[in-house]
Amino acid sequence: MRKIYVIGIGAGDPDHLTLQAAKAIGRTNVFFLIDKGETKQSLIDLRERIIRGYSHPHKRIVEGRDPDRDRTPSDYTGTIAGWRHERGLMLEGLIGEHLRDDEIGALLVWGDPSLYDSTIAILEEILGRGETTFEYEVIPGISSVSALAAKHRIGLNRVGRPFQVTTGRRLTDEGWPEGVDDVVVMLDAQQAFTAHPDAEIYWGAYVGTEDELLAAGRVGEVAEEIVKTRAEARARHGWIMDTYLLRRNGVEGGGVGEAAPQ
Repeated sequence: MRKIYVIGIGAGDPDHLTLQAAKAIGRTNVFFLIDKGETKQSLIDLRERIIRGYSHPHKRIVEGRDPDRDRTPSDYTGTIAGWRHERGLMLEGLIGEHLRDDEIGALLVWGDPSLYDSTIAILEEILGRGETTFEYEVIPGISSVSALAAKHRIGLNRVGRPFQVTTGRRLTDEGWPEGVDDVVVMLDAQQAFTAHPDAEIYWGAYVGTEDELLAAGRVGEVAEEIVKTRAEARARHGWIMDTYLLRRNGVEGGGVGEAAPQ
């Protein structure tokens, strides 16, 4: 039966690739790359660089065009569901046409496939239709959240305390989540951190790449500079991927000894 690897390739630094991921790339026959347009060509370039470094000479690369979607929809959930469906149909067509029954295909996923990425859900939708069959395996990668914490030399959790990962949209609409003092925020086109001037922020964009940007401090003191830097970077590159940790003061920091593997 056909097999597909869903491979997390890290947050942008080729050195983030794990040994497990490198071995899987070496076994892959067909790589499926999703073209997101000229402004995001650097995302394709990194994937091709990784493929050249770890794949075998007889691999094949197949590209599919990502369906367009509304970036400011009134119905966010419905819009994302529709976009996932269209991407799934595109990917299903590529698998059916290019991946033979005895071959291995791979999708190279930015960061980690289990954190704010749709690939797993799309493959499940394809399998659910019952027309295209394959098995798949998920190989974890270093997420932008882990890379951000490492760059700022901070822990995501504090003693005996949880942290929560959320989106800028939810932080804007619902406010600071109850029961947590440390909030990791992704997908924040709204720049929701500006509504929390007393919190500490640890911000990063293009983390792990040569275009990396970092900032930290009290939101009320650094928000204006982050907003400006973010806007300039987005205009320069045509896209931006940024992540940040918001931290309330007055809670004891640090971890407790050696924890179980994460």
